[in-house]
Amino acid sequence: MSITSRKAGGGKRAGRDDATEFDLWLQETFSKEGAFTALVVLVKIGGLEVAPLASTFFNIIGDEIRWPQIVALFAGSGKQWDGAAFFPVLDSGGPLLNGEARARLRAVEARVKADRLVLNEGHFFDAWGRRLKIEEATAH
Repeated sequence: MSITSRKAGGGKRAGRDDATEFDLWLQETFSKEGAFTALVVLVKIGGLEVAPLASTFFNIIGDEIRWPQIVALFAGSGKQWDGAAFFPVLDSGGPLLNGEARARLRAVEARVKADRLVLNEGHFFDAWGRRLKIEEATAH
């Protein structure tokens, strides 16, 4: 597998006035869908390897959160992660109940473990909030 950025971007982390691709995605998604649940899978990226590290879910009830706050939230996992895939889901036009969110997260985890390309079905970002895409590759 190889990882590519979908858009060219700078290497710096976003500051207060810089909107990351994550920030733009969140604003657009919230504008279209309203409140939703984000199922998230954190991954480690090394060479041609992508390894799931941890997962979580949380409800998005506004579009005010920005990438640096998400990074701070993920720091609580204690994992050194390189990418995060977000899978937005709704139930009857709003966030999922916790039990349903856990069940759907477990299903996403199982799919990602079986096939890393599933990460592309979500919205996949690197540690700087830039979009990523996994592509199949072979080691030479």
